[in-house]
Amino acid sequence: MRKIIGYLLTSCIATLSFAQNKQAAVPPPVPTSVARPKLVVGIVIDQMRWDYLYRYYNIYKANGGFKRLLNDGFSCDNTLIPYTPTVTAAGHTCVYTGSVPAIHGITGNDWYDKLLHKQVYCTDDSTATTVGSSTNAGKMSPRNLLVTTVTDELRLATNFESKVIGVAVKDRGSILPAGHTANGAYWYDYKTGDFITSSYYNADLPAWVKAFNQKKTTDSLYTLNWDLSLPKEVYGRYSSDDYSPYESKPFGKDSSIFPYDLAKFIGKDYSKIASTPYGNVLTAEMAKAAVLGEGLGKGENTDFLAVSFSSPDYIGHAFGPNSWEQLDDYARLDETLGKFFEFLDGTVGKGQYTVFLTADHGVANVAGYAKEQGIPAGIFEGGDMVKQMNGILKDKYGKDRIVRGIYNYQVVLNNELIDSTEFLNKTDIIDWVIGFLVRQESVSRAFATEELENTVLNSKQKEMLANGFYPQRSGDIQIVLKPGYYEGGSTGTSHGVWNPYDAHIPLLFYGWGIKHGKLNRETYMTDISATVAALLHIQMPSGCIGHVIEDVLK
Repeated sequence: MRKIIGYLLTSCIATLSFAQNKQAAVPPPVPTSVARPKLVVGIVIDQMRWDYLYRYYNIYKANGGFKRLLNDGFSCDNTLIPYTPTVTAAGHTCVYTGSVPAIHGITGNDWYDKLLHKQVYCTDDSTATTVGSSTNAGKMSPRNLLVTTVTDELRLATNFESKVIGVAVKDRGSILPAGHTANGAYWYDYKTGDFITSSYYNADLPAWVKAFNQKKTTDSLYTLNWDLSLPKEVYGRYSSDDYSPYESKPFGKDSSIFPYDLAKFIGKDYSKIASTPYGNVLTAEMAKAAVLGEGLGKGENTDFLAVSFSSPDYIGHAFGPNSWEQLDDYARLDETLGKFFEFLDGTVGKGQYTVFLTADHGVANVAGYAKEQGIPAGIFEGGDMVKQMNGILKDKYGKDRIVRGIYNYQVVLNNELIDSTEFLNKTDIIDWVIGFLVRQESVSRAFATEELENTVLNSKQKEMLANGFYPQRSGDIQIVLKPGYYEGGSTGTSHGVWNPYDAHIPLLFYGWGIKHGKLNRETYMTDISATVAALLHIQMPSGCIGHVIEDVLK
């Protein structure tokens, strides 16, 4: 009996042990796929201050774009740009790389390259040719960008199965977001009225782009002219008049108030569309054509559409943030965005795509207007100062053009001349230039860029200036202007400095994987690509210094 019981116990133990070993040997189930949206749409509004979301809230429509994002999406209301200069090329680059000029190398729209010994435009590429017209507007590529974008990382993560398309009126607003590996980037040729690309991407325009160009949408939009889209009394709540002597006149010296006659430009001048709200309509229609033509959101992998609306920048520069023109522009842009989201609902599917909307920079109040209201403001006349400095230095040393120019609020010296001339001492010249600059009414500080760490300066300013400094593409002397001052002329306004009116931008997320809510904690432009990468479960871009905004994600 004992032998039988012992045998049974041994048998049970062996069976249990075998079952446990068999269970341990079976691997856990592996997920067959990672959940991702069908399409990500990145929207950059060129020149949108954060306060426009709420300043104009009452004119936005219930079915418009801004209220949909604000009421159903997530708003990061204290998003800041962490570098200078706050300009278009650097802004678009930062949004999509999560990096700063000190790392990604796009130090401005233009810069003086100390290695190439010449001025360089951010997307210049002499090796590329125009595709889609006979002009030189397509000799562009992202080759000056030194890091990857989140769009590049999506392409890499899916073995280039994901499609990436960039669309904008401005070349830099399309090329830099689309990145190095895009399937296509398309921008507007101001001479022909067509969307074009570069041989960097393709040898020929896709059929859908050719079909879009054949419609001559710009001419059709010109026939609409530009008049007020809201009751006239609404504009008076935001600005006292529809014309100020400090506004520019982009449509001709005799065109200064509504309505603007645009029909006269049909077939003659395709550039004027950019300074009207119809530039936004043109961009949205091209973006829709890209979705349909490329089948975005229809494949097995997430696709990415990078759209930049350039017209608010043209209108803002010409008329300023307190103008009737800019108010009307945003009222119309709200409607354009609303229709674009309805289009995405119908083609990709509501809840199947993710949108983020932000800006590349803000803008200062028009200096003349601000001074009328008793607000400190003024103009920094960089070109005139370069002439003055070179004139005095020539009298002093007998050499012309010792100062090459002022780029991005930095003085660039003619270092080749200084180094090759025995009696020219760079330290003495820098000291003299600094002394000249700090005597100007507009200038708060001036110092040698290599002395930034040793300069007594507010920590926020110091960090932003350091983040904007890339040695081969930056200047020798940094200029810090007083608040309210900017480089420009007697009309219009500009941007580019550290102050909140230039550096405080909107940041809205909406759609697949996004919570509904609002955040007042400080976030940064560098956080956008990190957050999108986390949403898509892909690697951050190669120069990213941002952090995931976890509050946004479900």
